[in-house]
Amino acid sequence: MDYRKIRGRRMSKLALIAVQNAHTDLDVAEKSLAVWRCTGRYSIPFYKVGRHVKYRKSDLEAWLESRCRSNGATA
Repeated sequence: MDYRKIRGRRMSKLALIAVQNAHTDLDVAEKSLAVWRCTGRYSIPFYKVGRHVKYRKSDLEAWLESRCRSNGATA
């Protein structure tokens, strides 16, 4: 498998997904991800590869898990 070192971590280049796939996985609009990145509303880690934005699947899953609530209260 082809590995690259990014920010001190070994990761497969296949672990990065494009915004188009990330917004589908999270069931949010693609523009919402762009606004969240620009405003810092949610701290979902992302990578810039040239002019493209990429996310690690594990980062999206971790962020989504952090949004889980056991009652109706908001954070």
